[in-house]
Amino acid sequence: MPDELTIEIVQPKKLESVVVPSPPKPVEEIKPVPIKPLQKKELTTVPKPIETGPEPAHTEPPPPPAVIAAAPKVDTPPVITAPPPEPPKKIEPTEEDISAALGQYGGILGRAIAKHKQYPKIAQMRGWQGDCMLDLKIDSGGNVLSANVKESSGHEALDNQALEMVRKAAPFPTPPEALRGRNFNISVPVSFKLE
Repeated sequence: MPDELTIEIVQPKKLESVVVPSPPKPVEEIKPVPIKPLQKKELTTVPKPIETGPEPAHTEPPPPPAVIAAAPKVDTPPVITAPPPEPPKKIEPTEEDISAALGQYGGILGRAIAKHKQYPKIAQMRGWQGDCMLDLKIDSGGNVLSANVKESSGHEALDNQALEMVRKAAPFPTPPEALRGRNFNISVPVSFKLE
């Protein structure tokens, strides 16, 4: 037999499709449009402004609520408070109390004034003697507000010396309770005797 012939069938390879761009279209040339010049016209009316309406209100968002931290509440028994007691009423001194206090205080003043006693030289040389009654106005702290001769000794030198003794002795000790809180007048005798 003659030589055998063998035929092979080969499948053709798959061809990939290739896109070929089409050539660009020619650009049309733009022709300029002729512009007519504006004719000047006189305006006879004023144009109205354009109304845009009310402006929107700018509102800011409300602030976040405040956070209040509190300690846990502990049950406590209620506290009952009584009204404060009334202050004790000040008892006004009676006339007898005031008279007794003036007598007691007059003795204290007489001794305080006597510590500053000096017999005036002219009175010693001439032998003058006498009792002088002074009227003193005293405040509640023992300070002398005024001093006057209520009854004269009969000699101006002795009266002036008595007033000088008061000036040197002041301020006096604090008055008794019955005389405090007010100004008061008190009479104090000053005696001048030669020995």
